[in-house]
Amino acid sequence: MPIIHLEKLLKSTTGGALEELVKQAEGMDRLLAGLKEAVGPGLASRLKGVNLRPDGQLVVIAETPAWASRLRFEAETLMAAARGGGAEVGSCKVIVARNSPDKPGQ
Repeated sequence: MPIIHLEKLLKSTTGGALEELVKQAEGMDRLLAGLKEAVGPGLASRLKGVNLRPDGQLVVIAETPAWASRLRFEAETLMAAARGGGAEVGSCKVIVARNSPDKPGQ
């Protein structure tokens, strides 16, 4: 079996599942960057991730419950920013990131 470098797999133009996964990840990175820009630097650092579900629900992942509450007030701004980037968004849900194993209790 030949050795295939990871970079070659990730930049494949065969249209396979891996290429689709990479495109989705790049899209989520762009979406997250757009949302961070929309809410400004104070809240941007508290955004930990984003997902866009097939039903049009924008899921925003916040650092802590307190920041999640603050981001919920920005739901319209977040949805507008996502729509501005071309996403079809119908609703917004803000959830809290789970504690990372190396930082218990934070």
